[in-house]
Amino acid sequence: MKLNAFARAALLAAGCAVALPALAADKPVLEVWTMSLSPKFDGYFKDLVGKYNAQNPNVEIKWTDYPWDVIQSKFTAAVGAGKPPALVNLNVPWAYDYKQSGLLQPLDGVINKGQYVDGAIKDVTFDGKVYAFPHYNGANVIAYNAELFKKAGLNPAKPPKSLDEQLAYAKTIKAKTGVAGFAPALGPTKIEGFLIQNGLPLLKDGKPVFNSPAHVAMLKKLGDAYKSGALLKDNLFAQDNFQVSIAAYNSGRMAMLVTTPASLTRVRDEAPKLYQSTQVAPAPIGPTGIAAGGWMFNFGVARNVNKALLPEIGKFGNYLTNADNQLAFAKLAGTLPTARKAAQDPYFQKVANDAGAAEKAVGVAAASLDKTRTIYLAGVKDPDVLSARLAAAVEKAVTGRQDPKAALDEAAAFWSGKL
Repeated sequence: MKLNAFARAALLAAGCAVALPALAADKPVLEVWTMSLSPKFDGYFKDLVGKYNAQNPNVEIKWTDYPWDVIQSKFTAAVGAGKPPALVNLNVPWAYDYKQSGLLQPLDGVINKGQYVDGAIKDVTFDGKVYAFPHYNGANVIAYNAELFKKAGLNPAKPPKSLDEQLAYAKTIKAKTGVAGFAPALGPTKIEGFLIQNGLPLLKDGKPVFNSPAHVAMLKKLGDAYKSGALLKDNLFAQDNFQVSIAAYNSGRMAMLVTTPASLTRVRDEAPKLYQSTQVAPAPIGPTGIAAGGWMFNFGVARNVNKALLPEIGKFGNYLTNADNQLAFAKLAGTLPTARKAAQDPYFQKVANDAGAAEKAVGVAAASLDKTRTIYLAGVKDPDVLSARLAAAVEKAVTGRQDPKAALDEAAAFWSGKL
């Protein structure tokens, strides 16, 4: 999120806004804004809000949904006008940017941190304070073609547990079967997550550090796999190579697919025979101990809400994101909960013996939620521009068009100029 002049004006206004709530017969009305959840979840939210209002007659919750591309401007304007909602639905990068701009307040005094998985709380903890109520999340699994594993002489019962193992498996599969192993996400807005998860930082003390020997070694490793054909080359460096990757997996042109559990229903529907031989395992975890694939949504509280209403806001925020409500939402949405008891529910943990890969994947992903994080490039201006430049350097290095060190040095110089 880039804060323009309008947003900066809102920040100044936030310092002096009164932010009185709307009143109906002296009953405070707490507005709760969600992002692109209507009309699919109208019934869920109307029922949830209706039950809460009936059990808490001293307050009225009002639910409003805005499209994802509108809610930021609406929120910024509301904060600037001194009439912010009680809770606003955000993703983690937006929450971080709003916190950095002073538009969100910490919630340590009202949030029930113990009801959430560790990864979710860490996602919304900035400078040691919690800034949002975690809601729903995603997590990756690795789906793989067991028949191709067997043809390559690999044991399907022993899927890769690290990137190095995944690359080694991919080379073996390519050499023995002629099929590509997998397709890592190396394009713009994805490359930073790939590097960070694998223990390769991008910045230190505000300066780029991704041209270190360790980063160069990673690109050489990827380049070796690329040259051997172990990596699927189709759209490998595109911003989103998922559609091409799942099509390649479904057609038998790729052996391993890193994806979310919900996506495996496409394998089931588009390639039913392949689906029968598809097995799932946790996605490889990097040296950081982070499981990739998280993109958590949450609810933040504006800095200038009426302070007298914070206890009521906290009460509803904890209710909205508690285990029972998150479990119900996850079942409807096909997402993963961030409430610990919901993640431990038999719905996720007890899978039938004859269940397919999609059903098994849900339990596998839920078991990794403590380690799942939202990885993104934070604390810089023009992150998309920086990411695109780094991705271009990675593409040149991995494809052999430029020496890896030279490519990263040039990208680092570009970042230094921008930063």
